[in-house]
Amino acid sequence: MTQSTHTVEKIGGTSMSRLDELIGTLFQRDDPTKIYNRMFVVSAFGGITDLLLEHKKSGEAGVYARFANDEDDHGWLDALSGVAKGMREAHGAVLGNPADLSDADDFVRDRVEGARNCLIDLQRLCSYGHFRLSQHMMLTRELLSGLGEAHSAYVATLALRRAGINARFVDLSGWRDEREMTLDERIHDGLDDVDVTEELPIVTGYAQCREGLMAEFDRGYSEVTFSRIAALTGAHEAIIHKEFHLSSADPKLVKGKVRKLGHTNYDVADQLSNMGMEAIHPKAAKTLRQADVALRVTNAFEPHDPGTLIDDQPAGTPGAEIVTGLEAHALELFEQDMVGVKGYDAKILELLTRHGIRIVSKTSNANTITHYVDAPLRELRKVERDLNKVYPSAELTIQPLAIAAVIGRDLSGLNVLGEGLKALAEDGVEVLAAHQTTRSVDVQFVVPRESLAASIGALHGALLPAAEVAELKPKKKAA
Repeated sequence: MTQSTHTVEKIGGTSMSRLDELIGTLFQRDDPTKIYNRMFVVSAFGGITDLLLEHKKSGEAGVYARFANDEDDHGWLDALSGVAKGMREAHGAVLGNPADLSDADDFVRDRVEGARNCLIDLQRLCSYGHFRLSQHMMLTRELLSGLGEAHSAYVATLALRRAGINARFVDLSGWRDEREMTLDERIHDGLDDVDVTEELPIVTGYAQCREGLMAEFDRGYSEVTFSRIAALTGAHEAIIHKEFHLSSADPKLVKGKVRKLGHTNYDVADQLSNMGMEAIHPKAAKTLRQADVALRVTNAFEPHDPGTLIDDQPAGTPGAEIVTGLEAHALELFEQDMVGVKGYDAKILELLTRHGIRIVSKTSNANTITHYVDAPLRELRKVERDLNKVYPSAELTIQPLAIAAVIGRDLSGLNVLGEGLKALAEDGVEVLAAHQTTRSVDVQFVVPRESLAASIGALHGALLPAAEVAELKPKKKAA
């Protein structure tokens, strides 16, 4: 079903929770002939995946964590009932027709009760000595993840059909499907008989496959599915719809004086991912880049705005494009005997990898190696414990801080490091460290956590001249 004129588009969970608004702004068109030739890949409604797995920010246990760790059944069973309640509340807020509400309620009942029975059977099986629950936990995580996307896709299909759009529910979650498929096979199986000229496929962001998306991508799986669909179907363009424009900074931190990027490239997208501000998952970006499919990031609630195009083209002229930042920790190992000895860095990296710690940046000198990492302190304490065993005479410190970054396709010749240090000094910000590579796509400034907002504001003001910056006023949510 390869077709060069269609687009593959993704909607995140927060936007899906405003599905009733999206029907008028995104799905319906002023020109009815432009409704089709599009595919939509959807995430679960906002908050549902947190209930199914664990809260993305706080780490509060959901069904998955309770099933793995609870000493009795009540914790995960109650949590699963909470998921069903959350799903009903989510579709109750966006569906207005009683028949649609009834269908959605039946769908939730079937999927949640099916999952409940499956997990009870798994517990019963693992009560025998030959089976271990730990061996099945990743598959359990996959099963639970798929519930959220299947629900949102089904509800979106109901709502669109009610609005007179020929929507089609495409379930890639593998529910009650005994076949074993690769990701590509699963996508082809779900989409092969879809006619995008007359149907609007609403596709689950989770796809069950032999590779196991959760094992490698965890909660970034929906963008991997989205990018793979775009590549396999030869999409004209891949589009991600967010609730905001991809702009030069967070408007709240620079008094609203920001500009929409408009055009950037995948190098910048990768740097944004590294700073925890994902325009798209880096593996998904790689898939699109290799397939020569451009990515567009738009505001879902401003349908006539073209948003920001991301492709593989270099900048016409050097310039800073975005200033962002994140809170992090510095994990610093000092060892006097390190000078001239190899292997210290490799061992630290091995332990960070083992504990799933994400590295943002790193520096080293003769006897010190510092990794700037994006991870909770409790996880870093585990790394600290293991490093102390390996290097008992080393001094190991963990310091909370923040990193502000200036990013652009081409920063060459702009003296971003010097101008940034000057701007931060004038704003009274203490710079703990600064990093710049010869690639000339980003410069990082390590600052105290309490100075992050001020740092972003100072850097934005200094490196994105006011004459080039327009005010982007965020749209108010419709009543």
